[in-house]
Amino acid sequence: MESFKKYIAEFIGTCVLVLFACGTAVVVGCSTASADVAYMLTALAFGLVIVAMAYSIGNISGCHINPAVSIAMLINKKMSVKDFVGYVVAQFLGAIVGAAILMAIVGTENGLGQNGLYNNDVLASLIVEIILTFVFVIAILGVTSKQENGSVAGIVIGLTLVLVHIFGIHFTGTSVNPARSFGPALFVGGEALANVWVFIVAPLIGGALAAVCYKFLASKK
Repeated sequence: MESFKKYIAEFIGTCVLVLFACGTAVVVGCSTASADVAYMLTALAFGLVIVAMAYSIGNISGCHINPAVSIAMLINKKMSVKDFVGYVVAQFLGAIVGAAILMAIVGTENGLGQNGLYNNDVLASLIVEIILTFVFVIAILGVTSKQENGSVAGIVIGLTLVLVHIFGIHFTGTSVNPARSFGPALFVGGEALANVWVFIVAPLIGGALAAVCYKFLASKK
């Protein structure tokens, strides 16, 4: 039952992330072309959702709401394979439901905050997303490594997500989260769905690299 509660928490958290953060991108008209008010509001929305969820479901599931975070925790032996699978399934389902609710509210005419390739370049987009995810996940691993950071961890993680969005929206719309990318792409279809594999593979690689790197840096050997 405890594991099931964790999965429900991850489902809810990822659903809220997609609905509110991707929803903000849609309603304010965020564009990758210029860093205007809409651009900044979108970056803030992603970070603020993480802060809200960290302090609401963090004590239940750890508030991963992102397969890239979960794979890092798995590599660093902070969760079991069973829980990893449960988390990832819950995260993808949450993202799908969040995107479905968003579509029901605003339609798909202006998109659903889906990601896109940078200049139609797969390699460049992969590299950007790996770097963004690496920075995001290594910050998570660092701030959650000490219990005394518990009171500020959610704020630090949220602000880090704002940071990577400020830099990354221009390039790919910033994924750093396979579930967050899959939900909107599933309903938008077309190029978004055809290219969504980039935003699944790259964050997982970035998360795994962050886990290995942090494990090495934190090792006392």
